[in-house]
Amino acid sequence: MNTLLKIRDFPAEERPRERLVSEGPGNLSNQELIAILLRTGSSSESVLQLSSRILSHFEGLKLLKEASIEEMTAISGIGQAKAVQIMAAMELGRRIQKLSAEDRYVIRSPQDGANYVMEEMRFLTQEHFVCLYLNTKNHVIHKHTVFIGSLNASIVHPREVFKEAFRRAAASFICIHNHPSGDPTPSREDIDVTKRLSECGKMIGIELLDHLIIGDQKYISLKEKGYL
Repeated sequence: MNTLLKIRDFPAEERPRERLVSEGPGNLSNQELIAILLRTGSSSESVLQLSSRILSHFEGLKLLKEASIEEMTAISGIGQAKAVQIMAAMELGRRIQKLSAEDRYVIRSPQDGANYVMEEMRFLTQEHFVCLYLNTKNHVIHKHTVFIGSLNASIVHPREVFKEAFRRAAASFICIHNHPSGDPTPSREDIDVTKRLSECGKMIGIELLDHLIIGDQKYISLKEKGYL
């Protein structure tokens, strides 16, 4: 007969609680984090086995976060108390996510966009082409560096720009790149790239709001210059 391994039977450095304290929560697996919430297993399985079975039943966190009390307690080894603990943790996560959304940077003007990246991009020694993806309220939901190097239309492929837009469910986006010379005057390539991405955005339904060129403590908006 196999002997059931309890958490206390594991070496201290392998126990979820001890690992969280010593290594931080980011280094724990989903299974270990749920095991900490559950605290105990059952007479037939350890808490790690139980948490693994929960994740398997719900096919990961995506379905688990929407699970009802009834769906959780239908799993052997999960009573109301354990189900409530999991639901409370999931609800806290949702509320924290909502707070993060409310605190997102809002872009209402080219100046807002320039301010968002100026200190990060003004001293770069190579050109960085960056996209800011926005939701319907013009909150920045993601910043993505598309490429690093000299700007030309063949390198800035719309596929790479819009692939990230789809992943983030963006409503619109802003392109930004820097001129290491410090002079933000747009080149012919800058204008061509802008027009190409704008045309693709109109067809796809994800609007290019602006293309900003960052210099040293100054910028140019291609929208304000009439290229959009």
